[in-house]
Amino acid sequence: MSSPSDPAMSAYREAMSLDVPALTAGLVEILGPKLVAYLGSVKETRAVRQWVSGERGPSRAVVKRLRDAYHIARLLSSTHPPEVVQAWFQGMNPLLDDAPPARLLRDNDSAEIAHRVLNAARAFVSE
Repeated sequence: MSSPSDPAMSAYREAMSLDVPALTAGLVEILGPKLVAYLGSVKETRAVRQWVSGERGPSRAVVKRLRDAYHIARLLSSTHPPEVVQAWFQGMNPLLDDAPPARLLRDNDSAEIAHRVLNAARAFVSE
């Protein structure tokens, strides 16, 4: 059982409870606007800024993807600086058949893929 100060549980709680503007702002803080736009399947960071401001919102499927990405990014940022988290999301990952985690999350809305990426992040944090 995890403790109240467990980084994995804190990351999960935040990912599930933040409203979309706060969720997006937190992701931008860790991953940067370009990577958040990539995860959100939008071509311009202007859309990400609009999500942060509440001017417009992403689709339900994108919100789920952003929550998954936030959970993973917050877990990774509990032990690594943003530059490392960004590199982790974009780099080839041997635990994911050398696929970049960001691409897997963007291209597959399945819970199974999100779980695989989360497990790869847990392994990276525990090393």
